[in-house]
Amino acid sequence: MVSRIVVPTRVRRLSADGEEFTGPDKLAGEEPLEIRINGEQFTVTMRTPGHDFELVPGYLLSEAVVQQMEHIAGMDYSSGVDQDGHRTYNVIDVRLAPGARGPKKGTTRNVYTSSSCGVCGTSSMEEIVKPSSYPLPPVRPVMRAQRLVQLPDELREQQRVFDATGGVHAAGLFLDSSAEPLVVREDVGRHNAVDKVIGWAMHQDRLPLNDCVLQVSARASFELVSKAAMAGIPVLSAVSAPSALAVKHGREHGVTVVGFNRRGTCNVYTHPERITE
Repeated sequence: MVSRIVVPTRVRRLSADGEEFTGPDKLAGEEPLEIRINGEQFTVTMRTPGHDFELVPGYLLSEAVVQQMEHIAGMDYSSGVDQDGHRTYNVIDVRLAPGARGPKKGTTRNVYTSSSCGVCGTSSMEEIVKPSSYPLPPVRPVMRAQRLVQLPDELREQQRVFDATGGVHAAGLFLDSSAEPLVVREDVGRHNAVDKVIGWAMHQDRLPLNDCVLQVSARASFELVSKAAMAGIPVLSAVSAPSALAVKHGREHGVTVVGFNRRGTCNVYTHPERITE
């Protein structure tokens, strides 16, 4: 079976000097994943196949549908089949356990969520910002600056799919006290990579992640700050720029937002007390 994470293909390479070459190449997989809750469609997201059973809990936590892994009684692919009756692994049905909050009436995503959008299809502005079950503790030191500026390189060392394709984002959880990341996940969507990381933590019963830094290979968007807050992650660090709304949201909800973390320097936009010399 051909990997759906890395898909082999052939490419014709052209150059300005007229040289041509036809040969093998590898592309990152991107397929739809329909998430159903108790048999009812909730949303469809575009993702790189792999670690789907982490992506789904992480996504549902960020949507305030569940607060912990115990709120999910089960997940399976059994609902997704193609026209020949073969399982596609592109539909996951989630069975909620008693005590789960569940989706609010009217919050079903109206359109699919693309690999570049984590809030597409939200039915109202009020639904974008959701209450977290893991409020961040008072601001206190979380990581040394010398350690923080090493995280992008450490994340890059773990990006196996990026090495093969050059076409995916990554997210990882890091502790100041550990030389290795707790977990790293990759996906064509930066928000999916973060959901996979948070879902891993849910499976490991590690929420809230009050001692962790979430390092991402992309920009610091509003949606990533929101996901960090929902999982109790105090610091979001990005290799690229934050948006103005991300900084505003971080300031209001207690998340330390770090941007332009690359080549040994970074900018700390909110709550800098968490980063020590």
